[in-house]
Amino acid sequence: MKTKKLGNQGLVVSELGLGCMGMSEFYAGRDEAESIATLHRALELGVTFLDTADMYGPFTNEKLVGQAIRDRRDQVILATKFGNVRSEEGGFLGVNGHPDYVRQACDASLQRLGVDVIDLYYQHRVDPTVPIEDTVGAMAELVQQGKIRYLGLSEAAPATIRRAHAVHPISALQTEYSLWSRDPEDEILPTIRELGIGFVPYSPLGRGFLSGEFTSPDDLPADDYRRNSPRFQGENFYKNLELVEQVTAIATTKGVTPSQLALAWLLAQGNDIVPIPGTKRRKYLEENVGATAITLTPDELSQIEAVAPKGVAAGDRYPTQHMSAVNR
Repeated sequence: MKTKKLGNQGLVVSELGLGCMGMSEFYAGRDEAESIATLHRALELGVTFLDTADMYGPFTNEKLVGQAIRDRRDQVILATKFGNVRSEEGGFLGVNGHPDYVRQACDASLQRLGVDVIDLYYQHRVDPTVPIEDTVGAMAELVQQGKIRYLGLSEAAPATIRRAHAVHPISALQTEYSLWSRDPEDEILPTIRELGIGFVPYSPLGRGFLSGEFTSPDDLPADDYRRNSPRFQGENFYKNLELVEQVTAIATTKGVTPSQLALAWLLAQGNDIVPIPGTKRRKYLEENVGATAITLTPDELSQIEAVAPKGVAAGDRYPTQHMSAVNR
């Protein structure tokens, strides 16, 4: 497994990370023992960049990750997030970027994870009621105190990124980016490249859609939150399925899986890009890792561009009430 730099502050991570959210919530079919085995297998394969958040579970995903890495902390680059506030019962209570909350959230994450320091600490969503300078100022204090090493933002707009970076260097920006979510190419990527900030695409497989495993909206279990996603609903689903079928055709010709092709495409977009595909099963982890050995030719990249241009996906990536919280 190769490594890549995120930002210019010294953060070095595996070229592919592992998103841990689905191990605890949102996606159906969870198995804690298999999740821990998947985390251990990731480390064996050199996937040392692990991504969690306090809101996943809520709160239980950090505990799970902490349990899995307890005797191997020195092998891990650990990333977690704050800002999306939830109750113990799971209710969503809004976004909080107040300095006092930043400090409280960090201490709580450290305790749940069972670690002394968080390698990469993200603001999960920007709080429009708090100046970003205040939030990042509090995060910078945590660096000075030795509780976190590097700062990150998630789903922040270009102007917000600039203001944040002026307070304290931002090492990584996390935003959805994949063959069906190419919006970052317009303004986000040019901005962070100008500033020397690394890019961490989440949902690089379109929440599993680009894997080709779904043929009908009914393939999703009743308790799977993707049923609420506009891209998985009604006519949108079938339009997006046409995209997946075309990606699958290119992958078949290449002798790889659709997931591997989608990840290889992302990896080809720059040395500052580190996708974090999520999975809770070892077999899919191993499949995803296989993407790092794939080289796409200029002709293959052109074929992919032809079938998956910017804006190709049907439907918003989140329900309306959640879209207002991204890119702000």
